[in-house]
Amino acid sequence: MRLLQLALAVLTIPVMVAMIVAGGRTLKGSESVVTVDQVDPGADTISQQGIETMPEEPATSAISAAQPPKPAAHSRAIDPEIVAPPQLPAEELERVEPRAPLSKLALAVPPKPKMPDDWNGTKLFQPVAPAAGLIEAKGYSVAVSGIDVVRQDETCSDDGRSWPCGVRARTAFRGFLRGRAVACTVPPEGGRHLIAAECRIGKQDVGQWLVENGWARAAKGGPYVEAGDKARAAKKGIFGSAPNLSGMPAMPAAPSPAPQAPSSILEEVDGVLKSADQPAPAQ
Repeated sequence: MRLLQLALAVLTIPVMVAMIVAGGRTLKGSESVVTVDQVDPGADTISQQGIETMPEEPATSAISAAQPPKPAAHSRAIDPEIVAPPQLPAEELERVEPRAPLSKLALAVPPKPKMPDDWNGTKLFQPVAPAAGLIEAKGYSVAVSGIDVVRQDETCSDDGRSWPCGVRARTAFRGFLRGRAVACTVPPEGGRHLIAAECRIGKQDVGQWLVENGWARAAKGGPYVEAGDKARAAKKGIFGSAPNLSGMPAMPAAPSPAPQAPSSILEEVDGVLKSADQPAPAQ
């Protein structure tokens, strides 16, 4: 049986080879056949060994070739050294709400500065009055606001007589201060410049006192205009008459000049140098 199977297998090999050769010839013959109704008669078709080649599209075709997409512009040059973001139409812009703070520390704000309505002012101890309405203390030079300061060298006239009303006003102002602390609405630190500020001693307004008693003139448009008109009508202070000095004691006589020591121990008498009389030593 084994010999018979072996013989059949040997005979089958040539038959299979012949079938493969015959099939290959059949396929080659079918590829060379061209169907006429599948070919465009107006097309310039070149067929070689069953391969069709279509003509290339002319460069002058009405249909333009697809262009690659342009990249989006992220910036624009407005100067050789400056680059700015591209311009966007207003309709494309949208206002959004600000983001929430990252922490509570972002909500902290600096404290508000103290205003004159919220504090009692700066106390100036041991004030000095160089003139009526001027105060110097603690490195400050303050002019009381709302008044016209009366300078110490100012003079006033009364019936043709002039009298030093500036010195008299300064003396009255010094008597009012009496070294008491004055509270003025000035900055925390003093400076070299003159500062106009409201001042008071306790509950007494310093500017009001000066104008009411006639030791200062009310500034135009200030808060003491009415008080100034009343003091002028009542002839108080610098608006009044010259002070009566009849009851004052007479001024002391000027002291006699002290004898001067001789510049030399020798003095010339009739062209001859003689020794000068020396003062006796003090006991």
